Amino acid sequence: MTEEGKARRLPRRTYEKELLRLQTELVKLQEWVRAEGARLVVVFEGRDAAGKGGTIKRVTEHLNPRVARIAALPTPTERERTQWYFQRYVEQLPAGGEIVLFDRSWYNRAGVEHVMGFCTHEEYRLFLRQCPIFERMLVEDGILLRKYWFSVSDDEQLDRFRRRLDDPLRRWKLSPMDLESVTRWEAYSRAKDEMFVHTDITEAPWFVVESDDKRRARVNMIAHLLDSVPYRRPEEAPSILALPPRPPSTGYQRPPRDLQTYVPDHAAGL
Repeated sequence: MTEEGKARRLPRRTYEKELLRLQTELVKLQEWVRAEGARLVVVFEGRDAAGKGGTIKRVTEHLNPRVARIAALPTPTERERTQWYFQRYVEQLPAGGEIVLFDRSWYNRAGVEHVMGFCTHEEYRLFLRQCPIFERMLVEDGILLRKYWFSVSDDEQLDRFRRRLDDPLRRWKLSPMDLESVTRWEAYSRAKDEMFVHTDITEAPWFVVESDDKRRARVNMIAHLLDSVPYRRPEEAPSILALPPRPPSTGYQRPPRDLQTYVPDHAAGL
């Protein structure tokens, strides 16, 4: 990120305050999805190190994993390679009252598979023809489909790659495929442009998230998602839950501590 970009970075205090407000709204959205039996699909795409994973983490941080789950599919098996391309993604789609966030999605074929030569030219062209039809079918069936492309500059991506290489807690995020993308920047750019031409459709448009500033990208994306879904913001109402009084003791006594194995007090030595 340039010095000018760093100067315009969203201040941490402002970011944390707004993120908490947005996450509170996400809980309300979740409850609406569950109560209405709605089906919400959110697709996260973009270049490597564009900030998709961090944003997904903030979206799901306070949500119920039984309602909101992440679909991050591994490399297809030999059996899956013989299926209709969209088939294994269909299996991940939500039932009523569920939210699914795709950490990369069927758009792998339009990006990494195409650029790296993991699919044939015919398979790639077939995807570009079928994808808009597939997504229209999802929307016509009532699924709420939102697609976000996280856009990062080449300088910022390189900077993030360097930081990951130097950080043992984040080095696992890097793969040979990620590093290969450095030398194929223009190829990925052309692939993204071609993908948008075919799949930026009225029923399921692409929304681009500028992500050189991760904090700004996270709150912008979450705010847009909330604004795009017609969930009802319930008025404050008395909670139907109430903590019952503890009943009188019936004489229970806890077993002696030496009969159980406790985790050592590591914190005592800090």
